[in-house]
Amino acid sequence: MTVLVLHNAVAPGAAADEADVLRQVALVEDGLRALGHRAVVESCGLDLECVPRSLSAHRPDVVFNLVESLGGCGMLQAVVPYLLETARVPYTGAPPDGLAASSHKTLAKRLLRDAGLATPAWCEADGPPPTPFVPGTYIRKHAWEHASFAMDDGFLFELACPQEAREILAAAAVRAPGPWFLERFVDGREFNLSVLGGAEGAQVLPCAEIRFLGYGDGRPRVVDYRAKWDEGSYEYNNTPRSFDFPASDASLLDDLRTLALACWDTFGLRGYARVDFRVDAAGTPWVLEVNTNPCLSPEAGFVAAAARAGLNRADLVGRILDAAARG
Repeated sequence: MTVLVLHNAVAPGAAADEADVLRQVALVEDGLRALGHRAVVESCGLDLECVPRSLSAHRPDVVFNLVESLGGCGMLQAVVPYLLETARVPYTGAPPDGLAASSHKTLAKRLLRDAGLATPAWCEADGPPPTPFVPGTYIRKHAWEHASFAMDDGFLFELACPQEAREILAAAAVRAPGPWFLERFVDGREFNLSVLGGAEGAQVLPCAEIRFLGYGDGRPRVVDYRAKWDEGSYEYNNTPRSFDFPASDASLLDDLRTLALACWDTFGLRGYARVDFRVDAAGTPWVLEVNTNPCLSPEAGFVAAAARAGLNRADLVGRILDAAARG
């Protein structure tokens, strides 16, 4: 079988978060070859004719879609699945509607809330408040960009009134085009649950918790940009992932698995996804984000969870391919 591995173009000297897609490409290529498939790799940018050109040149049986953005803009990532739908070529990962809805963080939060799934309260720059304002600590986020975008210094704010939120969001829009929003910070435990499609339905892989070691020194318990990408930083080296839990966590882990599957169904997902949670001091889980087509680089949480479940890289790539073939 010929598989076209399609990824977003990466500029020379790109930052670690942007260049990471090339490590994902390498892992997928290795898995495809181990399975006996022919892998061809193409990049994709804002010239959307690259997609039909690549399809015509290689005539793939399946496209392995690793496009995370176009022209550096995350809000365009659903464009490629729409093009592949139009061309009637099977492709891996989420369908375009689910990808677009889950990737727009404030739209996703509305859909989660409407489905009865708890997500932290938030503030936006325009329009009526989506949730009643509660004073407290809020975290600034971009609605479209991922990989801890702009979570460097000064992304947590103490808010006493909605007007303060509007001023913070106006300043953020100067830094980078919006939309931005502020989300109520849940100071608690952080969990990542990876979900993998299968012939018998979606499977929740082993639960992972991010441990914040030595964070009693005033550092916010957040997986910020340094924790994800700066290998020499304190944050990167002191936020390990753990799959080991005491028996007392059994009920909580069951709840998290149930919620992860509910998120999968809410967005009509396919292939693979990761749901990020915070659990507050009372033991209540809150859905932070539903990550469709999550990172597949060797050290990524999804690959680690698959390995914990006994799946090697070829197994994982094969499962994702199988889901694409089933449509």
